[in-house]
Amino acid sequence: MTAVPAMLLKTQVSEVWPWLVIVVVGLIILMAGLFVIRFFGLWLQAYLAGAKISFFQIIAMSLRRVSPAVIVQAKITSVQADVPVETKALEAHYLAGGNVPNVIRALIAADRAGLGLDFRVATGIDLAGRNVLEAVQTCVNPKVIDCPDPRKGRDTLDAVAKDGIQLRSKARVTVKTHLARLIGGATEETIIARVGEGIVSAIGSSSTHKEVLENPDRISKAVLSKGLDSGTSFEIVSIDVADVDVGENIGARLQADQADADKRVAQAKAEERRAMAVALEQEMVAEVQSNRAKVVLAEAEIPLAIAESFRSGNLGIMDYYRLRNIQADTDMRRSVAGEGLPRSPAPPKEGH
Repeated sequence: MTAVPAMLLKTQVSEVWPWLVIVVVGLIILMAGLFVIRFFGLWLQAYLAGAKISFFQIIAMSLRRVSPAVIVQAKITSVQADVPVETKALEAHYLAGGNVPNVIRALIAADRAGLGLDFRVATGIDLAGRNVLEAVQTCVNPKVIDCPDPRKGRDTLDAVAKDGIQLRSKARVTVKTHLARLIGGATEETIIARVGEGIVSAIGSSSTHKEVLENPDRISKAVLSKGLDSGTSFEIVSIDVADVDVGENIGARLQADQADADKRVAQAKAEERRAMAVALEQEMVAEVQSNRAKVVLAEAEIPLAIAESFRSGNLGIMDYYRLRNIQADTDMRRSVAGEGLPRSPAPPKEGH
């Protein structure tokens, strides 16, 4: 009983097996057909252009998640331009996140200009975040940078000559890309800052502002001779002073401010001296009042001394009258002179 079902199972498997093979073969043929339909056009373009990219390489690119269209087009462009580049190098740069078409166009432009740009250098520049095609174009066709940068909110470079006159200038810097220093080199902002500093220094070292107005190119020559492009991604071709205007008289304004400050200091010192004089005057008035009080106290003792002289017989009546005449004469002279001093105390009456 058990042998019969086993035989039936083998019979069924033998009948199904050919159909499975047919299905698998059909799927393989279908996938191959899809690949052929999808990539045959790219392979044909590469073959006709002499790019030497096989059909299996194109399929392998697709499996490695590389865009076959980008690589084939780049390879065809490089072959047609007679700039040989390996296919694996293109794939590696694509997988690294680089811009393959941009690099190929940069290599072709550099080759036509005789710059001798290497593929590794170009890919390094591209992966560093720089636009390698723009760098090559700038190297061939130098660009002009405004100094100062109007986008920063400043329109002129302000500097003061030795005579105190302010000059407002504008400059235009013509630069071209230095491909060897493009990786790690400073950008346009450094060029603008250095040129601006050089112009301000050159104007500041001028004896008068008239020298700058008469010969503006001496500023550009002085700035250009300093080698301001060292360590940057550019090579300065020329520095041209576009405009020079006369500004304020900074020296006169500073002198006026200094004179005003000196005047305030002098006024403060004078006020201090006046306050000290007033204080000293008050002290002297108090001292005078104190001395007058002492005089009054001393004069109050005179009548007592006269009375004591009478009692003791040391002073006679005639002496007393002579003393009164002298006192009256002295009081009269004081009143005529207008001194307004206090009168001498009267002597005591007899019997005191």
